[in-house]
Order: sequence, then structure tokens, then C-alpha cells
Amino acid sequence: MKRPILILTFLFLIGFNNVNAQLTTTKDDVEAAALKVEQKVIEWRRDIHENPELGNQEVRTAALIAKHLKSLGIEVKTNVAVTGVVGLLNGDLPGPVIALRADMDALPVLERTPVPFASKVKTVYNGNETSVMHACGHDSHVAILMGVAEVLSGMKKNLKGTVKFIFQPAEEGAPKGEEGGAELMVKEGALENPKVDVIFGLHIDSQLEAGKISYRPGGMFAGVGDLRITVKGKSSHGAYPCNRFELIKMRKGKNHFCLKRYINIMAMKKATTEVQQLLTPNLAKVA
Repeated sequence: MKRPILILTFLFLIGFNNVNAQLTTTKDDVEAAALKVEQKVIEWRRDIHENPELGNQEVRTAALIAKHLKSLGIEVKTNVAVTGVVGLLNGDLPGPVIALRADMDALPVLERTPVPFASKVKTVYNGNETSVMHACGHDSHVAILMGVAEVLSGMKKNLKGTVKFIFQPAEEGAPKGEEGGAELMVKEGALENPKVDVIFGLHIDSQLEAGKISYRPGGMFAGVGDLRITVKGKSSHGAYPCNRFELIKMRKGKNHFCLKRYINIMAMKKATTEVQQLLTPNLAKVA
């Protein structure tokens, strides 16, 4: 089952021993609690998917998160880095401060998926009207972390240490002229009071088989790279189309150039040059 596996990912990332104090909470207890919250996670994810919000505009999403965390007795701070939410769960036993992070924002994309909870939202972004869609999985990330918060709050008496739940806005970038995202959250002290000892996050991956996770030591998905390509064609007189070098229209024949293929090749060359060192045998798949 996909979502319980994702919830358990976060639970095991924070360290089973941190939950399993004096063996009063077992691995089976953790898995049972994750399964119990599964339907809620599905409902949250679909609700958030149907009501997406762009960076620094995640007002509804933040309110949903804050309401849920407060209902669990978790200390909540809102309006961090514009619309971010930070929750603090203090375990009854001493231990480290572990942060779990999820991003909240959607993308300026028109949704065309045939699901009943598809987004129909439109908004204004950078001065232009745009459709909005959770096309990068942040709806799932928020729902998963809300589920993890519910599971861990039910194990508070056996929790060794503190768990800080960080819901980050504007991961895809803040609107022009605005600050936002992780940098602003750090600047505003999201990792302080108490100081975080270690932080974990996850990202769903449609290319990975359901029921499995991938992980590696150290950083992963922790950078943003920009790629700018200039493609030049050759125009011609209408009477001499054989002299042109057309890039935009995809036509069959050896005399026509495939722009899409060119861009893919250039992107792959750049990825090979700059990212190859990250593609190490450390990447593992775990059932």
C-alpha cells in the first residue's frame, strides 16, 4: 500500500529508537498507526490537490495544516516566511531535535487529468492570470507529514526528543520581487528555538515502483539548476523552402531538425557533466 509506506518513510527516518523507548512501542504499533491514518491522508491530499496555491499564497493550505496540528496538541507557529507553518512536538523523554519538512506550493500549470478532484483554480501570478495545479507532488508531501504528525503525537509519552514539523512555502520560487522559500524560513529562525540537530524530507517519484523508496546518504534533490539554450534556424524565401532550416515544426525527413531531440541531448550533456558525481552506487531501493 503506497501511502502507509510513504508515512513510514518519515517515521523510520527520524529513527525507530526515538519512538521505541523501553520497547513499549513496537514496529508493529508504528505500522498499525500509519495504516489507521491512511484514509485521512488520502482525503487531505485530494482536498489540497483540488485547491492548489502558488508560492507565498498558500493561505488555505497553511490554515488546514495549522488547524490539524493544533488539534493534536502540537505547538504551532504560523506566518513563517510569509505563509509557512512550524509545529513543535515535545516528547516526554530527552533526546535530539529532529525536523521533518514538506513543501506546500503548487505550480502555474493547467491540469488536464481526468480525476474528480482535479484543480480548476485560476489566479494571478507575476501579473498574469494562470491556472494552478499540484504538478510536483507537494499536495502528497503535506498530507503525508500531517499523517506523521498524528502518528507521532499519539506516541508522545514514548518519544525521545523533539520533532519539529516544517511546512515550507514557495519551494518552486517566490513571485517576482518577493522573498520566500527555505532561505527565508532559515532567516526567520525555523531551525532555531530549539536548534535542529538533523532534518529530513522526502519527495514522491512517479518513476519508482509503488511500495518502494529510494534513499542515499547526504543530500539529495537539494539543488536547482538553470539551463538556457539558444537554437538558431535559417529562414528562406517562400519560393525556396528547400533552403530553410526549420526548427519549430516537427516534420519527417532528414532535412528537418528535431528541436525536442536537440534540447534533450543538450540537457543530458549538461546533466552528465555537472551531476554525474551524484549518481553513485549509494542509491538504494528498499521495499
